[in-house]
Amino acid sequence: MNYLWKKLLFIALLSLWLPVASLVMAVPVQAAEGQVLGVHILHPSELDAADELFQLDKADPNQWHYVTIPLSLNDLEKNDEWQRFFTEAKRRQIIPLVRLTTRFEDGAWVAPSRRDITKLVSFLSKLDWPTDQRHIIVFNEVNHSKEWGNHLSPAEYAEVLRFTAQWAKTENKGFVVMPAAMDLAAPNGKQTMEAFTYLDGMVAADPEIFSVVDIWNSHSYPNPGFSAAPTRVAQNSLRGFEYELKYVKAKSGRDLEVFITETGWVENAATRRWLESYYRYAAQHIWSDPRVKGVTPFVLKGDPGPFSAFSLLDRNNQPTRQYSAFKTALQAVPFGS
Repeated sequence: MNYLWKKLLFIALLSLWLPVASLVMAVPVQAAEGQVLGVHILHPSELDAADELFQLDKADPNQWHYVTIPLSLNDLEKNDEWQRFFTEAKRRQIIPLVRLTTRFEDGAWVAPSRRDITKLVSFLSKLDWPTDQRHIIVFNEVNHSKEWGNHLSPAEYAEVLRFTAQWAKTENKGFVVMPAAMDLAAPNGKQTMEAFTYLDGMVAADPEIFSVVDIWNSHSYPNPGFSAAPTRVAQNSLRGFEYELKYVKAKSGRDLEVFITETGWVENAATRRWLESYYRYAAQHIWSDPRVKGVTPFVLKGDPGPFSAFSLLDRNNQPTRQYSAFKTALQAVPFGS
């Protein structure tokens, strides 16, 4: 029996044991303590700029910070580049939250095969990470068909989440597994599914699906229009993660911590004058929730492109109003001190 078949057999046996064991032996996952506020980047080359941003945090020069970063199938030929990224991240005291992705084809991200998943996890297993815990996010906003091969399938995603989590655990490399974040503002329709309807579909297909999750993952944006005040309370607000954690508790009995790996305001005429006070309020009154492990606003470098209104740096790598607002939040509360 070759290695792959041995591992598949082990995962099959593990799937029978894990739901019961997780209820009896559940132990909170402890990450390296860091400043709650980090940033979302799109490429390993952006680490220098992220580190410069984090130097604005004067509360504690020894503080660690988080970055969320995607890893695609196209990156698997870039072993040296990613190892340099992890090596530099350790030197700069930055903890990566790596979001698994596939490749973009025919207007959508391809739904992953088991082979895709094993290749992504194997690639990450062979790298020397900055910390003993290796945080991975199992794909992205799967209640959008464009994020899942142009179709919506909660049952299919539940199967992928379980397989990915169990395969990662067999690597014995300290993987910390987070699910795909949902778009909490998406409606039911042909291209999108309302977030909790999607989660219901996952639970219907696999009632113990949340047993394979170590930490929750949320995209709690200030909707509608990425422009709402931080004081707004609703499923699609900055407090969306609270609704998700309550849901998980009701379905599984588990009290999970959470990373908010995407959030932030669009800069427009309605928000421009309020950005700094919005970020300060969020840092002091929402992201200070003890269940929140980290927050990585989207995005450090999104200009030029469709994300330019969210970008902390412009196309010339100069700070935007978003950068100034982020600085306000970063210094608002000495997290982790």
